[in-house]
Amino acid sequence: MTDIFNLGTISLLALVNSVNPCQIAMLILVLVTILSQNPEKKKKVLLSGFAFISAVYIGYLFYGIILVQLFQTFTGVLKQNSVYIKDSFAIISMLVGGLQVKDFLFYKKGSFATEMPIWMRPKAKKFIERITSPVGAFLTGFIITLFLGPCTITPLLVATQSLSKFGLIGALPWLAYFNLIIVLPLIIITIVIYKGIVTTETVSQWKERNVRILHLIAGTLLLAVGISLILGWF
Repeated sequence: MTDIFNLGTISLLALVNSVNPCQIAMLILVLVTILSQNPEKKKKVLLSGFAFISAVYIGYLFYGIILVQLFQTFTGVLKQNSVYIKDSFAIISMLVGGLQVKDFLFYKKGSFATEMPIWMRPKAKKFIERITSPVGAFLTGFIITLFLGPCTITPLLVATQSLSKFGLIGALPWLAYFNLIIVLPLIIITIVIYKGIVTTETVSQWKERNVRILHLIAGTLLLAVGISLILGWF
């Protein structure tokens, strides 16, 4: 893979992961909680937002390092079965992409493999409502990434399988770039709320109005990844 191909491929795969309604919803809930407790301390909102984002970044980096190491450990087996592995990734990617598109057509909260399950939401809300500091926001972001990351991990699987040939040290800059794109929407949301350009209520309402569109975008990108794998473009 050339550097240009790497950049385009990694950017597309990371973009798929960045369209994550669950992470956006949880960040908004964290910011609403902190803002309601500290209406005059907007800097605390900024710090809490970035603490949450840092945890998401570290969580995905944790997954990425483990996967690169795993792919390196089984290099021989993977080379012999690379076609089957890529086909498996393609099938998983298209299945999850199909579920995302289904949520656009027939949306239901807490859908399997695309959103946080309904039974988890009250517990997550109660946990977040007890947050009083950036430390709590960081823990929330890490826990959410740890438990919900596997639902959207297909693009990371594809990326790390390709990056493993560079070794862990060589793959780290690419993983750092990958994760930066993942958290970019969260950074934008935090900054616009901190600056007062929009309110948390406005962002929350926008997310609710456009959740089906977010699923469509994520689904379309996942289907594109799956088709690209089958055609050998990745």
